[in-house]
Amino acid sequence: MCLCGHLKDVEVTNRFDGKFIVLDGPDGCGKSTQAELLAEHIRSNGSEVVGFRDPGTTVIGEKIREILLDVDHAGMADNVEVLLYMAARAQLWKEKIGPALREGKCVVMDRWISSTCAYQGWAGGFGVKKVIKLGEDCLERVWPDVTVVLDVDLETAAGRMNRELDRMEQKGQAYHMKVREGFLELAKMSDTVEVADASRTVEQVQADVVIAVEKHLGGAK
Repeated sequence: MCLCGHLKDVEVTNRFDGKFIVLDGPDGCGKSTQAELLAEHIRSNGSEVVGFRDPGTTVIGEKIREILLDVDHAGMADNVEVLLYMAARAQLWKEKIGPALREGKCVVMDRWISSTCAYQGWAGGFGVKKVIKLGEDCLERVWPDVTVVLDVDLETAAGRMNRELDRMEQKGQAYHMKVREGFLELAKMSDTVEVADASRTVEQVQADVVIAVEKHLGGAK
């Protein structure tokens, strides 16, 4: 199954220009930190970088995010989650991601459809192939140029989350074990999905993330 896709209307002057990069993984894996560090690395190489929240960023997306993460909505079905995440994502692409890529900017995201595949598709039982099919029907572009999954065990991840947990984070250990498994299975499906051991120091993980991204964008030594 090919999970790749490329915009063809961007005049590329730098290997990062017009590229779509995603960092993903279980809750507590350090995605936000690594996304910021990767953005700094890309800027240091002369490309303009933007990042957006998924779900969120747009007015519609932020409202959907509130519904999805509200602990009062514990009874929400997995198929409803899939549809809401995809709706927020479609709006985000239309308003922000698509225009940024067409302008030649590099987009670095913390989560994308890979999250829905692992959470609702694999752990929730909706089905990974069904998630992908829905994405193909709803999104102008489903798969990034490269996705780096930050893999971490549940104990380490839990120790990093020193805050009140949202509805998705409260789903329990068995669910989140399946989420981790789902991300690793997704990595087996495509050569555009890389895995980095996120249990190590921030600096060590950052080095692996940069290597993985450079490998796919032609900058690996």
